[in-house]
Amino acid sequence: MKEIGLIGGMSWESLSEYYRLINEETRRRLGGLNSAKVLIYSVNHHEINELEDKDRWEDLIEIMVDSARRLEKGGADFVLICCNAMHKIADQIQEAIKIPLIHIADASAEAVKHARLSDIGLLGARSVMEEEFFKKNLVSANLKVLIPDENDREFINHVIFNELAYGNIVEESREKTIELIRRLKTAGAQGVILGCTELPLLIPEEDSVLPLFDTLRLHAQRAVDLALAD
Repeated sequence: MKEIGLIGGMSWESLSEYYRLINEETRRRLGGLNSAKVLIYSVNHHEINELEDKDRWEDLIEIMVDSARRLEKGGADFVLICCNAMHKIADQIQEAIKIPLIHIADASAEAVKHARLSDIGLLGARSVMEEEFFKKNLVSANLKVLIPDENDREFINHVIFNELAYGNIVEESREKTIELIRRLKTAGAQGVILGCTELPLLIPEEDSVLPLFDTLRLHAQRAVDLALAD
């Protein structure tokens, strides 16, 4: 069994979900008392968020590279960043380490293709929806990416950073997000990628008119695939 390295803390709630899902899937596949071999480095979410707000990406690269190197030195065979938005600097992190970094968007694209869908909605932090670092991996898999309009993007970004990041599930926000997904369906989306590791806490799949692709769960499952591969 290979050792999984997790860079987490953005937020700790999503990191705990990664740990739970990875170990549940490992036990499901191997049975008995089997659990995954996992190394974790957890950063301070407050510090990361402040640096993002100030657009200090060189400092963020330094923190994330240091985190990845600690996991590599500790014996991790590959690394996952437990945050969609921080994949903005995935290439720089990969260049600084010798072990693979498993990109969250690639795991999502693979799942969407497996479901035989071509037009996919994307929800997440503003950077995930508007910049290319996440979408380009989906486009490379021949997927058409649909994002909400400006007002809806602002709404989702607010929910992520002012509610979900603090562990708050607001019913009104849930209802508005469900309606937003309906609008994406009208625009042609066949499914929706939840491109924020906290969004699955807000929207149960049974409440959605479209199939939901939980990036956190898909990323965790991909980690188990690699850890148990011969």
